[in-house]
Amino acid sequence: MTVSQIRNVGLPLMKLVRWEGVPILRQLQLEEQLLRTSSENWCIINDGTKNPTIVMGISGISKCNTPTSRMGHVTTNGHKIGLKPAELLKLDTVLNDRIPVIRRFSGGGTVIVDHGTVFVSFICNKDAVSGLQPYPQPIMSWSSQLYALVFRGFDDFNLRENDYVFGDRKFGGNAQSITKNRWIHHTSFLWDYEVSNMAYLKHPARAPEYRMREEVRLEMREWREVG
Repeated sequence: MTVSQIRNVGLPLMKLVRWEGVPILRQLQLEEQLLRTSSENWCIINDGTKNPTIVMGISGISKCNTPTSRMGHVTTNGHKIGLKPAELLKLDTVLNDRIPVIRRFSGGGTVIVDHGTVFVSFICNKDAVSGLQPYPQPIMSWSSQLYALVFRGFDDFNLRENDYVFGDRKFGGNAQSITKNRWIHHTSFLWDYEVSNMAYLKHPARAPEYRMREEVRLEMREWREVG
């Protein structure tokens, strides 16, 4: 990516953090701290998380009493899991296999992540990108322009109803949190995945229209397929 391309997208000066295998719970805790206490712009890249973990958006879990941070780590060791997860997870299987379930501080859907997931997060001040309105859709559009440069020359990259796709196949899911003066946009990219992990998730009752079509029911696609 050239300097002129960076200027065109409006990429601000950021501090870059690169990790490998940092547990997703720890990553989310650090990201929330940077969002709420730092005044700098950050880009965080984490190549995988060691153990399979289910991550749900803040609206996907009802309140429960856990002796953890305000982000809330909802485990499967006896703590109450709310009614909403029952609509999204196959709870018997999750509990039997002791798969951790995390509530992140941002919105977005429910995903299962593991060593084959690449996490990329942008944490920025509201005025970091000139002309960017600090609302979900403008931030999403800005990020898609950035990744369009990253994936130029690869398959048919696009933004489809808040998902990153190659053609009709989803390979990246997004979540955001916007505060008074700052915002975070984080993405889980699917580099590879274990088919068996899909057994923990239910197909959501509401999903983007493009994902409901029969020919794209298996919407996930590994990067390595197009690399």
